[in-house]
Amino acid sequence: METCAFNFYLSQIAQLTRVQCVRVLALLKPAVDQGRAATVIEDAVAARLCCPRCDGKQLYRHGTKNGLQRFRCRGCGRTFNSLTGTPLARLRHKDKWLDFSECMLDSHTVRKAAARVGVAKNTSFRWRHRFLTLTKTDHPACLNGIAEADETFLLESQKGARNLQRPARRRGGKASKPGISKEQVCILVVRDRSGNTVDFVTGRGPVTVVQLTQHLRPVLAPDTLLVTDANKAYQAFARQQGVSHQYVNVSAGEHTRGAVHVQNVNGYHSRLHKWLRRFNGVATRYLPNYLGWCWAIDQERIRTPETLLRATIGVFNT
Repeated sequence: METCAFNFYLSQIAQLTRVQCVRVLALLKPAVDQGRAATVIEDAVAARLCCPRCDGKQLYRHGTKNGLQRFRCRGCGRTFNSLTGTPLARLRHKDKWLDFSECMLDSHTVRKAAARVGVAKNTSFRWRHRFLTLTKTDHPACLNGIAEADETFLLESQKGARNLQRPARRRGGKASKPGISKEQVCILVVRDRSGNTVDFVTGRGPVTVVQLTQHLRPVLAPDTLLVTDANKAYQAFARQQGVSHQYVNVSAGEHTRGAVHVQNVNGYHSRLHKWLRRFNGVATRYLPNYLGWCWAIDQERIRTPETLLRATIGVFNT
């Protein structure tokens, strides 16, 4: 629009009625929100912008599309934008992404988020797991000092599966066997005293030495003191791997012995289970996404929709 015409329309705003102002704002909001999301995305990737196909940095601008600047690589000749190769590539309705990010920070269910943002529930479900694809990978590479490790268990859920590997049951059912069995999925959580946390879905049934070696060993610094309960698997793992290890015998009533306790990791377990209850059962195949989601918002580690949107495309705050 020409400047003169734009200024003319601006001069008429004061004469609009309240209803007309509301209609104008409703028309402008999608464009403004899409611009906000595009600005967050492009600012986040500006420092590392390169061709996603050949990693070339010899680029030039090649027009805009859907609110995002496009680029052409001089090396391979392909075009791309800031979302190419990210979980958000080819998704529509950018004007709703920041509102949906806020729903994620508020831990809304699929249907509640869909109603609040104004999309279909299937779109809300798809966006949820696209937003968590890279967000769940933002874990510390190594734990230091005193690291507490413990397992928690969830009943295996095949919700959404077309071919069940067991007889169907009502949602929220109980295991047919008492105690820990192959009907339950083990979640291993390791947390140091500074709050850094890593978690793993190790599979069905109790955790084994092989699983501890696979998941736990790479995240422990050489001088880390591992603190656990009296599970024999941890003791065997510590002996085999040469890891400093102390344990408390919780089953015998011993909960603390000076600085030796697992209260921090057990507190995280409690918050995790309380948070998961609002979703009325989580499919086991999506469990790593939910663990990453819980870690992202635990104690408000990610506070704003903009920060979550950056994490969704793999740009994390350090």
